[in-house]
Parts: sequence; C-alpha cells; structure tokens
Amino acid sequence: MSRARSSADSLRLREPASLTEEEAAAELAALAEEIAAADIAYHQQDAPVITDAEYDALRRRNTTLEERFPALRRADSPNAAAPGAPPAAGFAKSRHGTPMLSLDNAFGVADFAEFAARIRRFLGLSAEETLRFVAEPKIDGLSVNLLFEDGQFTRGATRGDGTVGEDITRNLETLADLPRALPAPFPERIEIRGEVFMTKADFLAFHAEQTALNAERERRRAAGERAGEAVRIPVNPRNAAAGSLRQLDPEATRRRPLKLFAYAQGVSSSPVAETHSAYLDTLRRWGFQVNPLSELLPDEHAAEAFQARLAAERAALAYDIDGVVYKLDRLDWQARLGFVGRAPRWAIAWKFPAEQATTELLAIEIQVGRTGALTPRAIMQPVTVGGVKVQHATLHNAEEIARKDVRVGDTVILQRAGDVIPQVVGIVPEKRPPNSQPFVFPETCPACGSHAASAPGEVVKRCTGGLICPAQQVERLIHFASRNALDIEGLGIENVEQLHREGLVNTPADIFRLKDHRATMQRWDRWGSGGKATRKVDNLLAAIEARRQPSLERFLFALGIRRIGEQNAKLLARHYGTAASWRDAMLDARVVGSEAREALGGIQGIGPAIAEELVEFFAEPRNLAALDDLLTEVTPEPAEAVAEGALSGKSIVFTGGLETMTRQEAEARAEALGAKVVKSVSKRTDYVVIGTDAGSKATKAAELELTTLSEAEWRALAGFPA
Repeated sequence: MSRARSSADSLRLREPASLTEEEAAAELAALAEEIAAADIAYHQQDAPVITDAEYDALRRRNTTLEERFPALRRADSPNAAAPGAPPAAGFAKSRHGTPMLSLDNAFGVADFAEFAARIRRFLGLSAEETLRFVAEPKIDGLSVNLLFEDGQFTRGATRGDGTVGEDITRNLETLADLPRALPAPFPERIEIRGEVFMTKADFLAFHAEQTALNAERERRRAAGERAGEAVRIPVNPRNAAAGSLRQLDPEATRRRPLKLFAYAQGVSSSPVAETHSAYLDTLRRWGFQVNPLSELLPDEHAAEAFQARLAAERAALAYDIDGVVYKLDRLDWQARLGFVGRAPRWAIAWKFPAEQATTELLAIEIQVGRTGALTPRAIMQPVTVGGVKVQHATLHNAEEIARKDVRVGDTVILQRAGDVIPQVVGIVPEKRPPNSQPFVFPETCPACGSHAASAPGEVVKRCTGGLICPAQQVERLIHFASRNALDIEGLGIENVEQLHREGLVNTPADIFRLKDHRATMQRWDRWGSGGKATRKVDNLLAAIEARRQPSLERFLFALGIRRIGEQNAKLLARHYGTAASWRDAMLDARVVGSEAREALGGIQGIGPAIAEELVEFFAEPRNLAALDDLLTEVTPEPAEAVAEGALSGKSIVFTGGLETMTRQEAEARAEALGAKVVKSVSKRTDYVVIGTDAGSKATKAAELELTTLSEAEWRALAGFPA
C-alpha cells in the first residue's frame, strides 16, 4: 500500500455521515489510486494484488462516499470508467464499438431493494409495475469482446481499459465454444460479450502439470543439464484462464482447457431482441454456450431466493462464481436508464460474502499521505484468506485504534469484505500477551518532525509542515505523474522519491526541466551502467516530453487541488474550455459575489465546498506561482465538446416539476447530448426548461430575457418522441 493510498485509510471504518468533506475527499483520492493499481494488476498482468471481494468493497466504499458527497466525485473516480488497464506490450490494440463497462455491487437484500427502487425512481414507475430481471451466475474469468461482421467472427479483444483492449483474435479462434459463423438472421455488425474461464477440475490438472514441469526443470538444473526457466504458476482458475488467453503463441492457448459463456451485447447495427432473456435465446440459437443456470425471474422479490440457492450450490459448481448478476429484462427500459459513470443503471452484481481470518499483529507503522494525514498501518504475520496472502491492513486512525484497543502482539481478526479491504475488525482478547501496552499515537510527523494535529470536527491527525514536509511534496508529485493524471511512464514512486531526494524535482514544472539533468541521472546506480542507463534515462525523458500537451481535464486533475478529482476536473474543463480561461475565471472568482464566483458554483456537480477549495488554491500566491511556472512548460489541449447536436456546449437549467419524466432522466439526457446542466440561472444560460410550480429561477430567466422551454419543447429539442 503506498503512502498516497494510506492517507485516507484511517477513515474507512467510519460512517460516511461522520466524515467532513476534507476527509471524504482524501479518502476518495486514495480509493481512486488503489483501485487503479488493482485494475492494472488484474486486467493487464493477470496477477491480482487483492481479491475480488477486496476490490468490490473498495468500489462499494467509493460509491457510498460519492453518493454522500456528490460534489466531491473525482474525474478519476472508479465510477467514471470501466475497470481495466491499458493493453499490454505484445498485443495490437482493438477499440470496442461500445465501452465494456462494469457493474455496481450489492451485498445484501437491502442493497438489491435500493437498486430496484432507483430504477423505479428514474423511470417514474409505480410500486405496482412489475420489474423482471434475468439472473446470471457471475463467472470469475476473463471478459472478452467478440466482433461478428456479416455473420463471420472477425476480431476478438480483452476488456483492456474498457475502451481499448488487446487484440487476441488468433487465441480466441482456438476455443471450441466460439462459433466462427452465425446462422441467419443476424445483424450486419454485432459485438458479443462473454467470459472465458477454466473449470476447477481443469485448473487442478493444469496446476499439477505446471508444477511437475517446474520440478523437472529444477531436477535437470541440479544435475547440471540444460533446462528452461521455471514458469509462474497461476494461483486460481481465473488467473490461469487470463494467462492462457493472453499467450503470444496461439498454439500455447490451444493446449489450455478454456471454455466460454456468452452473456451480453455491445454495438449492433440492428436490434436483436426486445428483452435480455430473448437475446440469450438468440445467443443459444447462434451456437454460443449460455450459462444454463441463467434464469428469468418473475419479479424483483424472487432475487433473494435465487441468490440463496446459488450460494448453497456454489461450492458444487464446476467453475468459480463470486456472485449473481441481475439485469433488467426489458431492453427499452435499459436504453432509457442508460449508464452512470462506469456502470449501467439497469444491472447489478450481488456478491457473495467473503472470509475472515486471524493472525498476529507484529507492528504498527505511521504513514504520511499527500494531504498530510497520518495513517496507522498494521504489519501482521502473513495469513492466507481465500487464497490470497495478506500482510498489511489499515488501522484507520488513533480513534479507531483506541476504540478497538488494538495492541502490538494481539491476535487480530482480519476481514476481506465490507466497506474497506483489508481491515482489522477486532481482536481475540483471550490471546492477548500479558505484557501488552496500549498504542500511543505520535504527536509529530514521522517524515519532517512537524507537529501533528486534528482540525476541529476531524479525527485524522495531519502534519502541519505543509510545503516543507517531504512526504507531502513527494506524494503530490507522484499524483501528478500517476496513470489517471499526466500518466508519465517510468515516473513511479521510487523514481520520484530519488529525484526529490537529489533536489532535482520539487514542483511539477521541475519534471519538465529534467532534460537539463540527463548526465546526472545517468550516473545513478539505479539506472544501471553504460548503454542501459542511457536507454532508461532517455526513455523517461521521452515519456515526459510526450506529456507536454495533456488534455485539460488531466491537467486540472494532476494539479492535486483538494476535491478536484477526475470527474470534477472534467466538469471544469468542459465548462471553461481552455487552461487560460479557467485560470482567469478562477482569479475573478476570488471576489465574493462576482459573476465568475456565481458561475463556478452554478456548474452542475461543482458545489460551494469545491468552489471554495478552488478559490483558496488561487488565493495562495505560491500556488499561483507554481501553476504559472508549470504553464510555461506544458500547453494543455482545449477541452472538446462531449457530443454533437442541438445541445452540444449549451448551458441548461431545469426548474419546476416534470410530468413525462423524472428530473434525473431529463438531466442525464441533456448531458448525454453534450449540454452543461447547471443549477443557477445567469445571463450565460442558453435554455431554461420550466416545469410545473417553477419558482425564482423562472422569474430570473424572464428578467434576463433568456430562452425558456416548456416540457413539450424540451422533449422535442432533446429528441424524445412526441
């Protein structure tokens, strides 16, 4: 766990309602980083660093916080994109016709009931309206996208980052379960999504075979004979399937016992069915294997019984599942519901509970995060929980340590499910050593020695060293170069730490001046010697040069301004268009009551707290100097309009009640068409949609002589049927 992630770990056992906005923002930043790292390990490297339950719990906590603090939603929010990672070296890239998105999770009856209730609220359905769902076991394998053109299989790809995956067509062609041609009728072009997996029995046989091969290689080496290098043996069926499908040699894939279940659709040139259950029937007719346990439920209340039945049958199944996916059956309703961030509003994955384990707490270390938060981390005797070895877990904060009375030497209970993962949920009192002592939380920062204090209303202690604290400087630089920020390849934690330690990089602008220190860097031991050092340094400098024209939203996110995550950065970029316009507007917004301040607070998703953070950032002369220095080195690309059409780039306000749709659906439609949905009326507003019982916003629109629309006029403008 990096120090950046640890900065918010101390908050994760607390209820969201008890967090301040500052605490929530810190935790959301840490969650975004941790989930992004897990995505790369899982989707690109086939070597997960956390379990599915751990990953799901991190996402669940992130979603809970975003729902509690919607104004803090980051541009790099895990909910802003599908889980995944960029294509790995060795494979061509393949762009999906429609993104391969992921699913929100449910962990109990209440979660599923709320999911169904959200559907009703969005669509404006009564409680009497029947919601039918298709229940499908959630296979633990590798997601693939299969493109058929004129009925012929032409290309297949991994999920990748959700938009672009790895072209593994030749490997997929070795699967017996993949039809090469579709029987008529079929769309001219269609993407079919599925899961490639390995059964438990096949995995055990494969694992035994690989283990025996490694043993034979070791025996031959010990005897002085020539032998190949030992291979990494997958630890579970999912890793085995993913690694098998991503072999550079298709013949190696052919020798692996892989299977395929089809379950979803991407882009299609023409409709295939009116319901999801009918689509699954079509897949069967086309020759695909569809999970035989998939079932059309008569209503939402049948989900609980189906979940219980699958949980009871889970251990006896031939393949691993980690839950059940429930999809709204009506495709027209799916289309209306659409997506929010990375996930559809019409589907959810109801996960099975994970395990707990006990182990010994060996030590407690204090880490300093990017925001100066001091976070205690448990170092434990390694323990295997659900097939994954765990050695570290968050202890959250001093208050939580005291509440649970966790002490070094205790036998602790480690949990790998819930709102935070991994977490120490308690101790085993009868196993406590007789000489144990309560943990004393430090009063000073371990990185710089500055006093550590808690702000009023907060439980988290923070270093007061600010810019003089090396831990905070380093973490800000790590954030600036991270994958979801400027994504500077090769500028990871260790390199940033050394560059900072050597005094070469103290501000983001210094990164772009590293070309002046090429000779110095080549002499460092960490780069190797001779030609190897030259190549490594030159590769890093080339990666830095390639980021001199980042997108505006990435640039804004990379600055590390509190509460400006990826989502908010995207909102700001879209609203202001250029870095210069944003900078000038923020300077003007420092004046309370100014038009610029009002416009900033009126951006949908940018509330008063976020506006205040931006104003405070620009009120600090050192921040402005650092920004202007950075802008002499980089030139952010202007933001592009999200969509073309009647509403592209338009500012729209909804006021009053709507009769034919919910406000949520109307705003989602406007944003999908490229409009900026804002909360307040100003002379810059393009349209004001006036519903029933409209109030002061309608009055102000009339005073400013703005274009107003009735609900019927709005429907026509947005392309809804009359």
